[in-house]
Amino acid sequence: MVGPLHYLVLAAALFALGAVGVVIRRNAIIVLMSIELMLNAVNLTFLTFSRFPLVVKGNDAPIAGHAAVFYVIAVAAAEAAVGLAIVIAVFRSRLTVNVDEIDSLKN
Repeated sequence: MVGPLHYLVLAAALFALGAVGVVIRRNAIIVLMSIELMLNAVNLTFLTFSRFPLVVKGNDAPIAGHAAVFYVIAVAAAEAAVGLAIVIAVFRSRLTVNVDEIDSLKN
């Protein structure tokens, strides 16, 4: 039987993989994808605690985890749209998406 620990270990592994991608990679698009991976790990954690609620007095709303996931998905979609627009604008002016070479806002 798959319990909540399995989901939480998977979420931790996904989050760690995303964090490593943010720290190690230099390509801005890969960094954005790694941030999306981290947000999906958080979504998995929210859904895990929604599916397997803690035994706490007054915890009558397991739907709260699903609502939080919808908010995170909305933020992730906005982040992806704005982030890609910024990456495209930087690429047009600098002809690179390497985050090490984009060190100032000056041309």
